[in-house]
Amino acid sequence: MTAPDPRTGPDTGARPDADPRTGPDPDAVIGEDGLARPAWAASDPMLREYYDTEWGMPVRDEQGMYERISLEAFQAGLSWATILRKRLAFRTAFDGFDPEVVSRYGEAEVERLMADAGIVRNRAKILATITNAKATLALREKGGLVDLVWSFQPGTTPAPRTVAEIPTRSPESTALSKALRKEGFAFVGPTTMFALMEAVGILDTHLLGSHRRGTVWGA
Repeated sequence: MTAPDPRTGPDTGARPDADPRTGPDPDAVIGEDGLARPAWAASDPMLREYYDTEWGMPVRDEQGMYERISLEAFQAGLSWATILRKRLAFRTAFDGFDPEVVSRYGEAEVERLMADAGIVRNRAKILATITNAKATLALREKGGLVDLVWSFQPGTTPAPRTVAEIPTRSPESTALSKALRKEGFAFVGPTTMFALMEAVGILDTHLLGSHRRGTVWGA
C-alpha cells in the first residue's frame, strides 16, 4: 500500500478506502475470523487492526483531533499506510501533538523535523502543523476545535456497497474546510476534511457489508 492514491494531489485525504489495489468495484472480504472488511483492511495486519479498532471511532478531545488533522495533511500525496507506519515517529517528533508545545516551535524545531528521517520531511506540511497548533489554541475562545469540527456532522451518512460508491467530499466537508481556513488553518481542503470526518466518526462510510458498519456513527 505504498503506491499513492490515483486521485492524489494537494487535497487528497487520508481515506484508506482509496487504496488503488482495491479496484473500481470491490466487495467486502471475509477474513479468517469470519468478519467482513473492505479489501484494503483484509490482508495487512496493521491496517486490519487500524480498521477494526480505530478508523471511524469518535474523536472528541482537542489533542486527538489536532493530531488527526496534522496526519491528514502529511498524508496528502502519499498512502495512508505510509503515515500509519510512521505515526509513532510523528508523535515523538511533534511532542505527542500537544498543540501548546507545537505552537511554540521556531526555526530550530523546523530544522530538527526536516532532519528527522522517521517522518515525512516536507517543510510546507511541517509549517502547516505549527500554524494549525496556533489556530487550535486560538479556537479555545470560540468553543474549541472539537466542537467546530463536529458541528459539521450531517444528518445522514453515505451507504456504500462498494468503495467506488464512497464520496470523496461533501457539502459539509467543503463548509468545514472553509470554516477552518477562516480560523487560520492550512492543508484543510474539502477532500482532506471529508477523510477527517470519516476517520473521527463524523461520517460512517464503512461498506454496508462490513462488520464495522453502523457501530458508532452518531455516537
